[in-house]
Amino acid sequence: MKKISIFLIFAILLSSCSLTIEQLFLLPVPTATPQPTATNVPTDMPTMTPVTPTLTFTSTPTLIGIKTATPILQFTDTPLPTNTLPPVTPSTLTPTLEMKGFVTVILSNPEFYKAGECQPTSVKITAQASDFFSTFYVVLFVRFKFKQSDIKSEWTRIAIPSRDYSGTFTHDLVPEELKSVDLYHNAWVQYQFVAFNSKDIEIGRTGIFAERLTLLDCVPTPTITVTPTPTVLKP
Repeated sequence: MKKISIFLIFAILLSSCSLTIEQLFLLPVPTATPQPTATNVPTDMPTMTPVTPTLTFTSTPTLIGIKTATPILQFTDTPLPTNTLPPVTPSTLTPTLEMKGFVTVILSNPEFYKAGECQPTSVKITAQASDFFSTFYVVLFVRFKFKQSDIKSEWTRIAIPSRDYSGTFTHDLVPEELKSVDLYHNAWVQYQFVAFNSKDIEIGRTGIFAERLTLLDCVPTPTITVTPTPTVLKP
């Protein structure tokens, strides 16, 4: 009987292994102080969304096979002040007239008149031959030409012999010995000299003197006559 009681007690102890010593021997168990329950619910941290700036890339085209133009320096002329340079007057060249076989041809006047009261009524033309020993005589050719057109008269031929054998030939030209003198008014008198030797062979010739001598019409200046008016005396 006694063994049965020990066995039961042991069984009870095994079934009560989860009991503490205090509970098994009926010791006072200290009461745990309840922990306060937190009422604040933690707030989630805000999620930080990084803002990434949008980068815009502009592509620069690379030219292949094209050379960069090299700038060319340009120089601008700076005009000189007009008051630093003296004015230049262009020279008008007088065309040289052919004088083969002659040295000079001289006129006594640049103009003469037809018969009338106007003077002079003749002009002296003098030619100096370069080869006075071989020049036996010269021929003076004269003609008219209108100043307003190219109309010309026929040549008048005037032979001039050498008088002193110095090569100087002179002739007093008068309007009456020229052909068609009545048809030309205030016209040019063109002339030319040709030299010959004793065998009538031409050895010299000048060019044509075209606009150096003028034949003018003589227009008398009207004379104003003043007639006195008689005075009538009243008695």
